[in-house]
Amino acid sequence: MNFRHLCCVLSACSLISFATAESIPSELSGDWSLVLESGEAGWLSISEVDGEPRVAMMVNVGTIQPLKGVEVKDGKIHVPLKSIREGGKKGPLLATKKALVSWKSGELKGEIVTSFIAGGEERDSFTGVPIPPMPEAPDLSKVKFGEPIQLFNGKDLTGWRLRRPEKINGWSVKDGVLVNETPKTDFSATGAYGNLRTEAVFGDFKLHIEFLIEKDRNSGIYLRGMYEAQVVDRDSRMQGLQGVGSIFGRVEASENAGLEGGKWQTYDLTLVDRHITVVLNGTKVIDNQPVTGPTGGAMHTDAMAPGPIYLQGDHTSVKYRQIVLTPVFE
Repeated sequence: MNFRHLCCVLSACSLISFATAESIPSELSGDWSLVLESGEAGWLSISEVDGEPRVAMMVNVGTIQPLKGVEVKDGKIHVPLKSIREGGKKGPLLATKKALVSWKSGELKGEIVTSFIAGGEERDSFTGVPIPPMPEAPDLSKVKFGEPIQLFNGKDLTGWRLRRPEKINGWSVKDGVLVNETPKTDFSATGAYGNLRTEAVFGDFKLHIEFLIEKDRNSGIYLRGMYEAQVVDRDSRMQGLQGVGSIFGRVEASENAGLEGGKWQTYDLTLVDRHITVVLNGTKVIDNQPVTGPTGGAMHTDAMAPGPIYLQGDHTSVKYRQIVLTPVFE
């Protein structure tokens, strides 16, 4: 995950404060997996805190941050999204974006509207599938696991493919190591190179994986295609919720157990009933904590659906090895 995700994103995962007296339809309360016409992954959460309605929304990439200017008019939630500017946030304004969310015919419906300054607009319609409430933390001592599965054979990319085939493939196998090589060195949102995913999808599991990330470089390991375990060195500018050992932006590691850049590090990640346990380099830094929603860059947002393991390759160069998944025995 990258630094730019922390401060700005086209489709932000945003906590929204309402300055309007008009109430939100009660049917919209809860968490939603969005099905967008564009095929991007979307997630929406609507709740009430201290009598104040609050909404979080994410499409593709983003992070949770306050967003002003939301209105509720005629039963629709009007959510302003980030404007598009040429050459970055200080460039000329090219377009503005907003999301409209409503309850129609027993279903959450909405659309993202992009209005171009030069004229014209684009619309991306979506519907919502309710996500069940978070279950209680599982008793991991009673969970039964099956036989370990070697996801990486140390020889080639059998069982893996690019998430988006139109991207540049920087992945290869060298001396038994899965290597991603890109010219990118910054932490900006995405890049021309591709993320790598397993062909197979999985429910709950334990995952052992080893990584080598150089100083000031950035990658990530997505569990079930939804939850990113951060991959940076211990001294990275990404710390806390965005640091190594954390589930990016969602669950903070109790301590920084990372190693300096250029050394092999080990993750042991257990995901059961939407609760995560993280052991980094032999130190338990997250103990059976709930993951309340997807992280930016998620492939999908249905918390009840299986998903792949995918490795971030659109950021910087990184190496992985010893990728072994042990599924929960059904």
